[in-house]
Amino acid sequence: MTDTPPPKSTAPADLVLVTGMSGAGRSTALAVLEDLGFDAVDNLPLSLLPRLAQSIRENPSASPVAIGVDIRNRDFGIASLLAEIDTLKLAEGLKVTTLFLDCSDDELLRRFTETRRRHPLAADRPVADGIRMEREAILPLASHADMMIDSTGLTVWDFKQRMTSLFANGTPVGAAITVMSFSFRRGVPREADMVLDVRFLKNPHYDPTLRDLTGLDPRVGAAIEADPDSAGFQKDLQTLLTRVLPRQEAEGKSYLTIAFGCTGGKHRSVYMAEQLADWLTKQGRPAYRFHRDMPTDPEGSEPPGTAVDKTDQNRG
Repeated sequence: MTDTPPPKSTAPADLVLVTGMSGAGRSTALAVLEDLGFDAVDNLPLSLLPRLAQSIRENPSASPVAIGVDIRNRDFGIASLLAEIDTLKLAEGLKVTTLFLDCSDDELLRRFTETRRRHPLAADRPVADGIRMEREAILPLASHADMMIDSTGLTVWDFKQRMTSLFANGTPVGAAITVMSFSFRRGVPREADMVLDVRFLKNPHYDPTLRDLTGLDPRVGAAIEADPDSAGFQKDLQTLLTRVLPRQEAEGKSYLTIAFGCTGGKHRSVYMAEQLADWLTKQGRPAYRFHRDMPTDPEGSEPPGTAVDKTDQNRG
């Protein structure tokens, strides 16, 4: 019996640089990319990047390459790395994408504490100091990145789904769009390019027959549609995106994350995200859907270390 080869990635990149905060998921991200057909390498000396890029250009039919880059890399330096990325992006015959992985300081501290791992910048000092020093050091990389994933509160399954949606959904027509919902109580998603607050709509949480349902249920959808401002809001948003999306693509933006927020991330934001994703699909722009804080999980587990008051969480 022969092994089934991994699916060939159709991500719009020949070279993906995976960087970000230590503990935010770089190793997992590289493992996902490897499963998708990338040749994945972690901690490659940065001085070898030009030679690797040249090899990729000379072999355009070869598998795409993913490189893990962080402060542990030999000869790591922010200024030199940013200059090298700019040079690579200007190279003819090479498509480069920089993915920045972030996570809240509190969760990073919990992860290092639970695993008893040393932070690379905190060998002889508290982990919190290392996290602070690293964030200050790599801040320019975050603003330079093409894509960002905030792994705060994500299960491994959720994280892998986010990675797969970005790198194995087929070659997108125009920008690759993610539409997500979230709870303001858990914070605004760091990766969001556009944040839409739908707390102005009538809250289904206060209807006892709808409280335990989610925005995926037609009964919740009907209640939200009954709000006199619901249809107008959706129409105005569609008009805005009809104008904005082509202009963003013309500016070279390859990825766009649109995030809907409500109180608990369960009712209004979920429904509005689904409605927009359906509309985008009808426009020939299939969107990945992601409900960050909706209280369901395919594996039946809560995101590690993110226990919350269920009463607050459900006030969708």
